Amino acid sequence: MLFQSYDPGDFYDELFLAPGQPRPEAELLVRKVDTLPVEEIQRRQQLAQNFLMKMGATFNVYGAEGGIERIIPFDIIPRLMSATEWWPLERGLKQRITALNCFLQDIYNDQKILKDRVIPEELILSANGFLKPCIGLKPPHGIWCHIAGIDMVRDRSGAWYVLEDNVRCPSGVSYFLENRQVMKRTFPEVFSRGGVLPVDEYPGHLLDTLLHLAPDQVDNPTVVVLSPGIYNSAYFEHAYLAQKMGAELVEGRDLVIADGYLQMRTTCGLKRVDVIYRRIDDDFIDPLAFKPDSLLGIPGLLEVYRQGRVAIANALGTGVADDKVIYTYVPAMIRYYLGEDPILNNVPTFLCWEEDQRAYVLDHLDELVVKAAGESGGYGMLIGPQASEEERQKFARLIQENPRNYIAQKTLSLSRSPTLIDGELVGCHVDLRPYILCGETIHITPGGFTRVAMRKGSLVVNSSQGGGSKDTWVLTESSDFNSSQSQA
Repeated sequence: MLFQSYDPGDFYDELFLAPGQPRPEAELLVRKVDTLPVEEIQRRQQLAQNFLMKMGATFNVYGAEGGIERIIPFDIIPRLMSATEWWPLERGLKQRITALNCFLQDIYNDQKILKDRVIPEELILSANGFLKPCIGLKPPHGIWCHIAGIDMVRDRSGAWYVLEDNVRCPSGVSYFLENRQVMKRTFPEVFSRGGVLPVDEYPGHLLDTLLHLAPDQVDNPTVVVLSPGIYNSAYFEHAYLAQKMGAELVEGRDLVIADGYLQMRTTCGLKRVDVIYRRIDDDFIDPLAFKPDSLLGIPGLLEVYRQGRVAIANALGTGVADDKVIYTYVPAMIRYYLGEDPILNNVPTFLCWEEDQRAYVLDHLDELVVKAAGESGGYGMLIGPQASEEERQKFARLIQENPRNYIAQKTLSLSRSPTLIDGELVGCHVDLRPYILCGETIHITPGGFTRVAMRKGSLVVNSSQGGGSKDTWVLTESSDFNSSQSQA
């Protein structure tokens, strides 16, 4: 019985209330897993990994030894969440993305939030993601962020917090979708009981979101997925989503501006492109407007975009909302633009650009997590309690040299979930990245991408730093999983 010896520890556990006491929604799963020998669980775990490899669900690690392609480690013990717990999260995420879209529309146009001193102007102007060439842009329907991934965590009490916003080129959704397919094959007898909200419709909703952006006069819009190419860390995802949507997967060299429109090179000549789902950062997408040495983008794209002759998701310039300093002002944005109190709280955060907060951070580096404003993927980060004195001194110097570039956050006791490692269940820290689509309506796929810190005691869940993933099940109210009387 695999769960019999599992100790949830002094953390909020996603499946257990206490040792030997699963949460009501997890009872059926726990009983089913405990009917299987450990060897059978390990066999299914290996089959799951083999299936992901066969499907090509890899990510690339830059500079890695022994080849660049890796499978994100996958754990077959899912994370469970009741629908009553999910719906408030969904409402909070819709509120947050609505405010972020209002913010982006404002700062690139009227800048009312700066004039009213809700956010200091110098923070926006000094953000790497704020692109002056995008001032005055008006994307279709006023939507800047069409695809978002918001990272969520729980603390020891089970309370949810937003850890960071990903509204430029969020990744991971393909692995989230493939994890579900793997689980259907791994535990078909559990899925047959029903009650797990589906996620399979995401590619269709994504295509609808992109088609909603097409210029009004186009009857049959052409949608493409723009990728940097096979060496990009998320190339599998680019190809996966293009295939699922029936869209062309292209690189910058496949596209050209001709006759005032964006055109795609084909074997039959040039073909007009109406909507780009771009997976290229802003700086590289147009060498005439941004990095002049970029070989990945399309010269002249920004001007055609400005004229409304092509739509781009996400809009150029959205990267400013990924800035971790700007993140601290999202609750203020919600109050300013929507006149509402935030449903979801931020992690308590210190701004190093403010002198008194910087002094506190420098005096408490051994207690805090320090992050660079523009970094992602677990890079540019210091986990104070686990860092050496040398590492803390290095970050102290970096903060003093460029305080605008750093924030610090309290070290939360992140929730844990049972994870199969070397034939036994270990409590590993997890986060959750739900995916949001903003088109004619706002659609949020139930659950999200649960990332797991696979190294003992680690708080870093990023795949580039050794993290893994697991499937996330949101259960309907009528699900057998929610009945403590269900029989496995």
